Amino acid sequence: MQNLKNRDEAVVVFSGGQDSTTCLLWALKKYKKVYAVSFDYGQKHIKELECAKKIAEKFGVEHHILDMSLLNQLAPNSLTRSEMKVDENAPEVGTPNTFVDGRNMVFLTFVAIYAKQKGVSDIITGVSQSDFSGYPDCRDIFIKSLNTTLNLAMDYEFDIITPLMWIDKMETWKLADELDGLDVIRDMTLTCYNGIPGEGCGHCPSCKLRKKGYDLYMEYKKNHNA
Repeated sequence: MQNLKNRDEAVVVFSGGQDSTTCLLWALKKYKKVYAVSFDYGQKHIKELECAKKIAEKFGVEHHILDMSLLNQLAPNSLTRSEMKVDENAPEVGTPNTFVDGRNMVFLTFVAIYAKQKGVSDIITGVSQSDFSGYPDCRDIFIKSLNTTLNLAMDYEFDIITPLMWIDKMETWKLADELDGLDVIRDMTLTCYNGIPGEGCGHCPSCKLRKKGYDLYMEYKKNHNA
């Protein structure tokens, strides 16, 4: 297996949302060169790619958007289909209809192909098992399994790094603040399932999770700065 690890560079899987932007800021502190890769998979709210582009430009990060429209054809979900309403509560059985089958597996595979062409080993992604919303492809066991598979498939030593894996949304806001990026995350990212940047719609599951974490962090910060 090729052992060509370049510890000066990394590729970030970048949606323009809270978690991936926090990871981008994290990577910028640790690497001399950072690449950001986003995906157009037919999502209803193309604004997230606009947010990603603006954030990448703000930090001078080389940004690439890859066409993954085939994923929309294969995996119907409420993030890509206008006739499907977003589940506002977690279903009792199965995954929420915001889950896109195979998305993280496909995205990470294509990012790995991109990274290898750049001679980069480190791939950063913002998945979290602490706040995984029932998505099986955000679990640590999946990431470790895929990492092994990609190494074997391309005869290359990738490291898929997950800075948020074991922290919740409150701790993610705390990390963003420590990285001097709280305002950027709060104002420039798009996490809302209904396509509203910043604070979002306030009632979709993603907005609720984000706001709960923010409020808890503001309370934590108030108490610790008192």
